[in-house]
Amino acid sequence: MAKKNVLQENSKLRYLYFLPITIWMSVFFAIPTGIIVYFSFLKKSAYGGINNYTSFTLKSYINIFSSPDIFNIVIKTLNLSVIITLITIILALPTSYFISRSKRKNLYLLLVIIPFWTNFLVRVFSIIALIGNNGIINKLLMKIFFLDRPLELLYNKAAVIIISVYIFLPYAILPLYTAIEKFDFSLIEAARDLGASNFKAHLKIFIPGIKNGIMTALVLTFVPAIGSYAVPDLVGGTDGLMLGNVIASKMFSLRDWPSASAISTLFILVTSIFVWIGMKADKDGDE
Repeated sequence: MAKKNVLQENSKLRYLYFLPITIWMSVFFAIPTGIIVYFSFLKKSAYGGINNYTSFTLKSYINIFSSPDIFNIVIKTLNLSVIITLITIILALPTSYFISRSKRKNLYLLLVIIPFWTNFLVRVFSIIALIGNNGIINKLLMKIFFLDRPLELLYNKAAVIIISVYIFLPYAILPLYTAIEKFDFSLIEAARDLGASNFKAHLKIFIPGIKNGIMTALVLTFVPAIGSYAVPDLVGGTDGLMLGNVIASKMFSLRDWPSASAISTLFILVTSIFVWIGMKADKDGDE
């Protein structure tokens, strides 16, 4: 009986332990997400907003799948997000490897973290100053290669990719660094002793050994990239328009709340599937 009472007390304490995070997730995630999904099935008012909160329709979803413009922007958003993610991982992997093997790893980690101390917009405008028509990079390129005019590095897809990679790079470096720090490099030496080349040893032993870090870096890069709004809005122009800009336009300019909610619902669904795949791969890697 005493043991049963102890178990009941522990069960109550466990519920109390999870109560704050449950309330937080409910108020700031579950309820807002539910409202977005609910609004996506309503009708738009003639003056914007919602017409009737009890009249449901699939018109917003039908318009999304029947509109070639929306479909093209979705494809463009996915393409840009994949490119941004791949470039970020390709740059982050050797950087994380170098930091983990360096004697000054604390200094290098500090340099990676420093951008987090700076306002997001300040970082974006600093890159704009570098790659703009009168920026340092264009001036150097014009002098080195004797160009007649500066390269168009702003207000296009290239600008979105360059600045997004710069913004998301620390998010990929940190989980990769953590995974590489835990990796047993004696396995590489053992593989080389058994006849494997250095490249093959890293490909067959090292990469699978840090798979969890790679999957975490992919999720932390792809999810914010696909939902990016500020970077395409500031430097994308018409060529670099992404899904987040369409949602903002429908929500604030056109006041088409049901369409904006429908696009957001589909976006939440896609990102949730991607996160679930990452978590499943991470779990399989642990097993």
